[in-house]
Amino acid sequence: MHTTTSVHYQVENTTVEDLPEIYSFFEAAIAYIRLNNYVGWETYDKNFIAQDMKNKLQFKVVSNGIILCVFSICLTDELIWRERENHEAVYLHRIVVNPACKGQKQFQKILHWIIYQAGKKGLKYVRMDTWAQNKEIVQYYESFGFGFIENYTTPDTPDLPKQHRNLTVTLLELNLNTSTSSI
Repeated sequence: MHTTTSVHYQVENTTVEDLPEIYSFFEAAIAYIRLNNYVGWETYDKNFIAQDMKNKLQFKVVSNGIILCVFSICLTDELIWRERENHEAVYLHRIVVNPACKGQKQFQKILHWIIYQAGKKGLKYVRMDTWAQNKEIVQYYESFGFGFIENYTTPDTPDLPKQHRNLTVTLLELNLNTSTSSI
């Protein structure tokens, strides 16, 4: 999965040069979450970000030279999806928006791109997880056509990023065969 371009933005792999900006996005998101007493990231794992980048699994949405947001993907997620992992899905992880670009529907751009990529690979689902206690974010993703699968508490293992260990998450799935996604 590589670069995709639209009239107004493109999606491409992040680079090492992007790291300071990516870290600032995560830090701004954490500060925003704390300031507003939301359930969300309390920390982030720079090693996982670097590994995603190295493996070409982290992407940025760019417009006019500005990074609007970043996100990671994977094609298997057995630790979280367990017996539901069937190699028929692409998984979205670690979505974070440039604070200067909040409220500009960045997730819609990500979703449009990921649905296209999944279709090219013949995948049936887009899956993600988010904080179960944050009902607003769960409803937000559901508004794009994602369906609730279950709540699950992740294991405390170094195979997961620090911020994702021992965390109760809501598993969400977009079935691309029956999708009525509002992208």
